[in-house]
Amino acid sequence: MRYLLFLMLILLSTNKALSQETAKGVEVLSLSKAQELALDYNKAIHQSKLQFEQLGYDVDAYKSNSYPRISLLLTDFYSTASSSLGISGGNLPIYTFNEALGQFVPNVTPQADGSYRVNQYAFMPDIDMKLKLKNIFVGGLQVTQPIYTGGKITAAVNMAEIGQQMASVNIRLTEDEVIVKVDEAYMQAVRAKEMYIVAESYLNMLSELQRTVDSAVRHGLRLRNDLMKVQVKLNEAELGKQKADNGYLLARMNLCHLMGMPLTEASKIDVDTYTANQDRIIPSSEGGVELRPEYVLLSKKIELAEQELKLTKSDYLPNVALFGSVVYANGGELAGKKLLDNGSGSIGIIVKVPLLTFGERSNKLRSAKVKSQIASLERDDKADLMRLEIALCKTQLDECHKEVAIAKKSYDQASENLRISKSAYDKGVELLSDYFDAQALWREAAANVVESRCQLFLAYTKLLKATGQLR
Repeated sequence: MRYLLFLMLILLSTNKALSQETAKGVEVLSLSKAQELALDYNKAIHQSKLQFEQLGYDVDAYKSNSYPRISLLLTDFYSTASSSLGISGGNLPIYTFNEALGQFVPNVTPQADGSYRVNQYAFMPDIDMKLKLKNIFVGGLQVTQPIYTGGKITAAVNMAEIGQQMASVNIRLTEDEVIVKVDEAYMQAVRAKEMYIVAESYLNMLSELQRTVDSAVRHGLRLRNDLMKVQVKLNEAELGKQKADNGYLLARMNLCHLMGMPLTEASKIDVDTYTANQDRIIPSSEGGVELRPEYVLLSKKIELAEQELKLTKSDYLPNVALFGSVVYANGGELAGKKLLDNGSGSIGIIVKVPLLTFGERSNKLRSAKVKSQIASLERDDKADLMRLEIALCKTQLDECHKEVAIAKKSYDQASENLRISKSAYDKGVELLSDYFDAQALWREAAANVVESRCQLFLAYTKLLKATGQLR
């Protein structure tokens, strides 16, 4: 009983020393804070969020395809090209109206030889026309409005929205993976810290034994050989404590790496060992594969394949569009006068109906349907693996609970055995080697308690992730 009280005093003094160290500038880092910092720093999460933002722009871009397209057309060019056209002049007959015939006839008189004599004529001089292009400007507006596209625009918008939803789920998946890594790193640090406490308690235990044996040797009650044996064990314990201290520092450095902090900050943070000892509760809902982001992604993949099938169908349905344009032209010169200086407008409708594709349509549709079936089979197959993973995580959690219970029981037994062994050694009825064995058993039992509690904590984390309830 006195020895157990001694161990409690050792642990309290160790915790007090750690608290004093914390007061000197070492900050206690909680698990939730570590997760928050890691989520904020992780580059894969930032990339997923940017992808989500990009797909949002794609959705808006596809939606705009249903709105009118207005285009401004501007053309301005200068050319030195020119051309000329000459028309020879001469006498032109004059026509008079013949009431009997009801039409215009040439004013001529027939001759006996069959020829005609022109009674009246008009003289037309030679005409010489020159065409110069010079500077010509053409400008206008063109408007195109889709009326019916066979569902192409709707399918494209739906595909973009599904892609954005998948990006959102991918953010959650990445966050879950980061949280699992942080939990593992944090538990590694907790384990290293508690192992340091165990190593220090074991060292203090041997230090007390050294003082006891040294006193006994000086009074002739023990052989000096016993003191040398204790010293060897004490040296090993000091090395073990140093290794535990180094392990704790490396574990904190790993945490700093995940949180995006400089590794030099590792010595300025501390972890809360109580985290590993708290009982975590699975939410009332048992969860399942349907809540997992991986399952949601596979379901979205099926929806995407279905929309792709609709998009393929739209390529072979009629397309109708309305268009209109207004054009103004200015420039050119003909016979010394401006050739173009006016505007014009036009409106029309375009109908495109695929008639014969030589099997292209049917083969593409079959391909799209098979792709949808493949996505469905993939989801069903991986869903079975996810259910198997959930069953495995539940089994591991049960095993970890039993390991903790056994480890605690073994620790209580090892503590009692250590108390009895110490009492027997102090009375001189037990060998030093047996007392060493009792101390080693106690140290191993204490380490097993630490290890089993950390493994239990991580078993909860893995089950929460497997059932889609980590966040």
